[in-house]
Order: sequence, then C-alpha cells, then structure tokens
Amino acid sequence: MKKSLLVLTTLALGISLAACGKKDNNNSNASGSPSASISGAILAAGSTALQPLVDQASQKFMADNKDVTITVNGGGSGAGLSQVAEGTVQIGNSDVFAEEKLKDADAEKAKSLVDHQVAVVSIAAVANKDVGVDNLTKAQLVDIFTGKVTNWKDVGGKDQKIVLVNRPASSGTRATFEKFALGTKSEDLSGSITEDASGTVRKLVSETPGAIGYLALSYLDDSIQALKYEGVEPKAENVADGKYPVWAYEHMYTKGEPQGAVKAFLDYMLSDEIQKKDVTDLGYIPVGDMKIKRDVEGNVSNK
Repeated sequence: MKKSLLVLTTLALGISLAACGKKDNNNSNASGSPSASISGAILAAGSTALQPLVDQASQKFMADNKDVTITVNGGGSGAGLSQVAEGTVQIGNSDVFAEEKLKDADAEKAKSLVDHQVAVVSIAAVANKDVGVDNLTKAQLVDIFTGKVTNWKDVGGKDQKIVLVNRPASSGTRATFEKFALGTKSEDLSGSITEDASGTVRKLVSETPGAIGYLALSYLDDSIQALKYEGVEPKAENVADGKYPVWAYEHMYTKGEPQGAVKAFLDYMLSDEIQKKDVTDLGYIPVGDMKIKRDVEGNVSNK
C-alpha cells in the first residue's frame, strides 16, 4: 500500500510539473514570441512621425501573436493624446510630452496618462532639390516660416518664390520644429500649404518648385534636399551627441498602466529586436544611444 501510494504521488507530481512547463513555454516575452495567453485588439493613433516604426513593429508582433490585432492610425500627436485620454484608443502616439500638449482645460487628462518613450525622432527642414540651398541658419528659418523672407535668393538660393508646406496646429512634428528649430511659433501664411501626413509632405516638397517643409529623418530620401541647421547635418550621431538640437522623444501613451496585449506590445517595442534593428533601420534613434536627455521643459542635460 505504502509503495503504491508513493508511486502514484510521484506520477501526479511529474504530470503537474510537465503541465507547468508547457504553460511557461507558451507565455510571450519581450521578443514577441508566440503566446496562447495574449489576445485582443489594440488601436494606436497619433504621430505620423512615429507611425512607420509602430506599423512595422506591429506587423512583426502580430505574426508571432496570432490572437492579437493591432491597427495603427495617424492624425497627429494632439489627436492621439486626446483619443487615448478619452479611452477611444489604447495607445496614443506623440512626438511631444502630454503635459506640454494637453494644457489648460485638458491638463487633467494628461495626469491620467502613462508615458512610454520608445525612440528619439529628429526633424529636418527639407526643400525642393532645385532651390539652390543646402544650409539655413536659425534666423533664416524664422524669417522664412514667419513670412519675412519670401524668395530663395534672399538666403543664398535661386531667384524663386518660397512655398511653405506647414503642419496643422495639432501636429507634434510642428511643435518640435517650432520649439527647437525656430524657437518661436510659425505662421499659417496665405498661400502656404498645410498637410499633416509626412509622406504627403515629402511628395509635395519634391514636386512643388520652391517648396520648403520639415520631416522626421525616417522620411528623408533622395527626392528632397535635407537642409543643414547652422551648418550641422541632420543625422543620428549628431543628435545623440547633442550637436543637432531639433529632436524629441517618441512617446506611446496609455491611460493608466498597460495590461495584457497592450503591455506585451509596448515591452516588445523596447526589446533588442526592435531597438537595435527596426529603430535604426527606419531612421530613428534608440533612446539608449542618447548621450543627453531632455525634460518636458526642453532643458538638456548629460545622462
């Protein structure tokens, strides 16, 4: 009897441990490996500057987690922050801190949001390739975007009218460009073009004679002229070293602490798989590569 009881107990313990091991092997981790326990629909919206990274990461995450669906929309940082605060999306993508964007009547909304910084985005002024300029000073940019200078010849280029391609007021890319490139608000001038989608901005600048706009480094290509800022090229190493000042954190905000599939996806965004490959391949900068840091007020300090 005692011997039979011992055998049965040992067998039951072995089955129990095997079941636990099987359960553990099915759990997902930050690398995005498949998980039977992760399921649900995630809607992310906001920054178009961050959209290419979130789009690409979401496709890879869904490939490994078949019961999760992720939809990524643009709309601008302001829209993303408002929507996540209202609970209509699970993730609000933003180029700016929520405390900076949601002010006054919306200040309480910002307090409910949790910040997840997944990358650094740098913004470059870009122009049509035929304007004859590859560098602008801060003062020249201010004069152009406030309408004081209207011809490229006045900043060393061709005798050609300047066409502004600006972003709407809700755009985080515009907020970043105004704060760190201009140091002042730009103007919605008569005759200027307003467009939020970064891909469309690139197309407009490339096809419109005399056009100037601004784009995240992830959107730069040979169809446009990326302009140096005070003689400094807009590239990742110059941003990381603090030489190029026009940059901001890319935030993925949640309303409260994330749970379930949302938490798993955000963990995946910070995994080595995404940070060491997708982030850099798409023209962003991993947060861990930055030798400086910036607070909500825009103050820069060494890490």
